[in-house]
Amino acid sequence: MQADAPLDLDALQALLDDVPAPLEPLDVSMLDGYLTAVALQPKAPPPAEWLRWVLDSEDGRAPPVGYNAEPIRALAMRRLQQLDAAIRHRQWFDPWVFEPVDEDGDDADPEDWETILAAVYPWVAGFALGADAFPRGLMACNNAELLEGLAGIYQFLDPEDLEDADELLEAIEAIEPAAHLSEAVEVLVSHSLLLADVSRPQKGPQKAPHKSGPRRPGGPPRSGGGGGGGRPPRR
Repeated sequence: MQADAPLDLDALQALLDDVPAPLEPLDVSMLDGYLTAVALQPKAPPPAEWLRWVLDSEDGRAPPVGYNAEPIRALAMRRLQQLDAAIRHRQWFDPWVFEPVDEDGDDADPEDWETILAAVYPWVAGFALGADAFPRGLMACNNAELLEGLAGIYQFLDPEDLEDADELLEAIEAIEPAAHLSEAVEVLVSHSLLLADVSRPQKGPQKAPHKSGPRRPGGPPRSGGGGGGGRPPRR
């Protein structure tokens, strides 16, 4: 099967849901943000190193003896290869971000700030996990050069989760909040590619990333997650 073939997200989520307790696996949206951060590492971590955080986002604990993680590893590796290719060639990619539904089961208002936060927070939380899991990689790059890219992505986190990051918080405060969920999704991609210019610089002339346009958010219901409790819109 080709690495760029679409993945069955429902099947992947079912596999993640079946990871045995007490492990706390990522859901598919968090997984996508996490793998994006893995793809941005200057040196690719070995699969065993990044897989342990997929299976247990709390402490990276090993699964019980006899548990077969290969189906998850294989699907996650395919997605990582897709993200790696997009980042290497500075091409647009579609994050696994899904629009929440309201109490009646209808799509929530994509222009509402709380809807935007609820939709992108799992992806951003997964990204933050991937960035922090390998402190000698992406986060060891020049802080000043990382600032713009990180601010664009971390603006959707709760400011209380960004302790001792005054410069980052100041940069976030200067950002005009997204007015629509699709705009927020574009921010995730564009700022991931900004980070790629720091951690995985290209040689020779660079082309502007090809933008296919964000897909309409939608997909399997997510378990867990929550809003980031971020700043209110400045608009």
